[in-house]
Amino acid sequence: MSNIWIKKPLSAYEADMKKSQLKRVLGKWSLTAIGVGAIIGGGIFVLTGTGAYYHAGPALAISFIVAGIACVFAALCYAEFASIIPVEGSAYAYAYGTVGEIFAWAMGWCLILEYAMASMAVSVSWSGYFNKFLKIFGVHLPAWLTSDPSSYVGEGFSMNLPAFIIVLLITALLVKGTKEAAGANNLIVIMKTSAVIFVIIAGAYIVFTNTDLYTSVDGVKNWKPFIPAEALVKNPEGDMVSAYGIKGIISGAAAIFFAYIGFDAVSTQAGEAINPKKDVPFAIITSLLICTALYICVSLVLTGMMHYTDFNPEGKFPEAIKAPVAYAFEIAGYHWASNIVTIAATVGLISVIMVMMMGQSRIFIGMSKDGLIPKFLGELHPKTKTPAKGIILLGVVVAFVAAFTPISTLADMTSFGTLFAFTLVCIAVWVMRKKEPNLERTFKVPAYKVVVALGVFINLYLILNLSAHALELSAGWLVLGVLVYMFYGRKNSHLNNPHKNTEN
Repeated sequence: MSNIWIKKPLSAYEADMKKSQLKRVLGKWSLTAIGVGAIIGGGIFVLTGTGAYYHAGPALAISFIVAGIACVFAALCYAEFASIIPVEGSAYAYAYGTVGEIFAWAMGWCLILEYAMASMAVSVSWSGYFNKFLKIFGVHLPAWLTSDPSSYVGEGFSMNLPAFIIVLLITALLVKGTKEAAGANNLIVIMKTSAVIFVIIAGAYIVFTNTDLYTSVDGVKNWKPFIPAEALVKNPEGDMVSAYGIKGIISGAAAIFFAYIGFDAVSTQAGEAINPKKDVPFAIITSLLICTALYICVSLVLTGMMHYTDFNPEGKFPEAIKAPVAYAFEIAGYHWASNIVTIAATVGLISVIMVMMMGQSRIFIGMSKDGLIPKFLGELHPKTKTPAKGIILLGVVVAFVAAFTPISTLADMTSFGTLFAFTLVCIAVWVMRKKEPNLERTFKVPAYKVVVALGVFINLYLILNLSAHALELSAGWLVLGVLVYMFYGRKNSHLNNPHKNTEN
């Protein structure tokens, strides 16, 4: 009988690194750019509106702080593991080498959910900004080509065509090669980060120089009260739910959490890092700190320019919640600034989709190498050295689901996968410290017992604050994962079935 708790020895990871065909082309700043490219996107350009209206009001800035703190604990744990096991596969690989196969499978299965759903959610977000971008030039796509069936108000067929097309284009770029994709990402990140800094500076100028928004006596009017009293609001599913107050801050942190998943995408690129044991931990922590600061500043100026209740999709500005940052400038009368934000978001969200799909394909490499999923998903193209077949299959699935699924469902399931994976990583660090205290670590989590305990507690608490619908769908995904492991992964595992493994 196979041992579901069998661990992959660290010597096996060293052997994997030596014979890896992936090209080591990524330095610490390219890795940092990958992290920033993944993090900056949905959180700033899209979820700020939903987070303010449905959850926290102006206190959305505190929600970002809470989510950022939860991420810091997980990021420190990721950084320690990246310094020990610098291979593709991210938290999946870390779990396999520390806790055991069933734990690693659960981690990998949740990472598949996290990255796939994030790619879909951001591609839907991109479609909203792309449509606004076209309107700058007087081009208006019909509603049935820009709406998923659940949000289309007309009759007949509908799909989100822009989301479908952008995913297929990014798939083609990723198949071409990592160096080309990383180079494109670096340029996009520079443009996108510059646009975010512009939003902060221009937005702060508008807030503090406009007497309709700011007075020296009362301060910023739209921040009064900064933490609104508890109230009932209609969510995207049409149900009346509780918002605002302290509970709203916490539920807001849970809802926006998927905006932070970029830093763990860095660890999936360890197999292509030039100096992974030093550069990956650096990039993980640096990208997270940079983006947390930017998130807080943007949420403050956004809720300063526009009252949080004006993001109501059934209110005075129904389109504002789809592209909140751009509409905040437009409503304030700065149309040129709105156009700059629209263009930057349209280009910038492309890099988020790119990094998410790139990270997903590297998870495929790690799991297929161990026999837990079919081998073809991780096979490298002889010329480009990318997992072309896995990327193409992933691209097709992401494109179709994004074209026919609402963003609220996708975002909540992404947050579950992320929070669950972060919890398991924190636990795995504690296990590794106990079982392998003398193992060489170029980076060590400070006060690891405290960090692990707080990381597990905060992440589990945020999971419990996700919507009931998201928890139900995610529970179904976990049950499906158990079945796939029992009927395929366990029987084809290289560690449990060494006679089947002809490569290791």
